[in-house]
Amino acid sequence: MSSETLRYALIMLLAGIGIPLLAALNSRLGASIGAPFAAASVLFVVAFAVATTAMILSGQARALAVLPEQPWYLFLGGLFVAFYVLSVTVVAPRFGVGNAVFCVLLGQMIAAATIDQFGLFGAVVRQVTLIRAVGLGTMALGLALIQLG
Repeated sequence: MSSETLRYALIMLLAGIGIPLLAALNSRLGASIGAPFAAASVLFVVAFAVATTAMILSGQARALAVLPEQPWYLFLGGLFVAFYVLSVTVVAPRFGVGNAVFCVLLGQMIAAATIDQFGLFGAVVRQVTLIRAVGLGTMALGLALIQLG
């Protein structure tokens, strides 16, 4: 495994660790203030400030000029992130963080395999072979077993 691959894997592992932390923290904030949508809004304000700072520090602010030329569907990512944050902030306190994240991970596996299989949105095509399907099924079974235990 190359050092670049290892670095990317570590970054994504940390991002994965952040998903249940985000769910637990934001659902708790929403419950504490009695307003899950307000908690989600606060999360987005903080996220916007961090992303804007990173954009400015990296010198990428000029890239905003070409946004009007991009296909409309590329902006749906914001819709999906908002749906995730709003849903986990409302659902996790009632359903449990583990259950919520289990369903999120299952959905991510299904969506990722579909995107890879068809190369959607310019992704590298990676066929769902029999061995990959068995791996995905094993991961899904493992996630289910974690929740049952």
